[in-house]
Amino acid sequence: MMMNRRAFSAALVASAAATLLSSRGMAATSAPVKARNVVLAHGLFADGSCWTEVIARLQAAGLNATAVQNPLTTLPEAAAAVKRVLDRQDGPTVLVGHSFSGMLVTETGVHENVSALVYVAARAPDAGEDYTALAKTYPTPPASAGIVFDGDEGRLSEAAFLRDFAGDLPEAKAKVLYAVQQPFQKALLSGKTTQAAWRSKPSWYAVSTEDRTIDPDLERFMAKRMGANTIEVKASHLSLISHPDEISRLILEAAGAAA
Repeated sequence: MMMNRRAFSAALVASAAATLLSSRGMAATSAPVKARNVVLAHGLFADGSCWTEVIARLQAAGLNATAVQNPLTTLPEAAAAVKRVLDRQDGPTVLVGHSFSGMLVTETGVHENVSALVYVAARAPDAGEDYTALAKTYPTPPASAGIVFDGDEGRLSEAAFLRDFAGDLPEAKAKVLYAVQQPFQKALLSGKTTQAAWRSKPSWYAVSTEDRTIDPDLERFMAKRMGANTIEVKASHLSLISHPDEISRLILEAAGAAA
């Protein structure tokens, strides 16, 4: 039977709508799965201790929280470190990433234990996407000029760390964080994700509006593209430390445990 013009047009519209929905994340259409586990991954210029304030709040809410010690060597090795922690979880788990570790959330969030994804001022590339090229379509954040290398080992200078990475923290606290920053290997920056977990898992995103490490408009773009439940926090790149209440509430929401 031949399809008339009106029916054909309606079919085209329906097909386009279905394509649009399938190309975005699931946050807008999926209710949070009740989870009792949270796995947190840190980014560059940091270590697992950067999640201390958030972990205390999650534990007080009855959740089991684990911080991954990201080796900051190569993307496959960092992803393997996250996967090992995810393998140990005993049920639905919220996977959280800050900054560079949004790459790890995107790559490993397809794990069967992961029920939701949370990005905190984080990279959120598509599968195979060149994040560096994407970032170049936005203004270069000031912190980029503060990265210094000793051979293949990179770190953030003290001035850039205090001003552009942890700008809304008390100077004394920021200096302690600077002292424990973990250097990264240059090879880490060339890695590309092979999967985009946000296309199949409900996602949340916390934009840092005063961010000088990732452009806030780039954060907004990535959050919108994945269809994430999004909040904006008037914070530096380290919102997880300067605004732990807001970040913890977002994670609890993703865990289906919000008050």
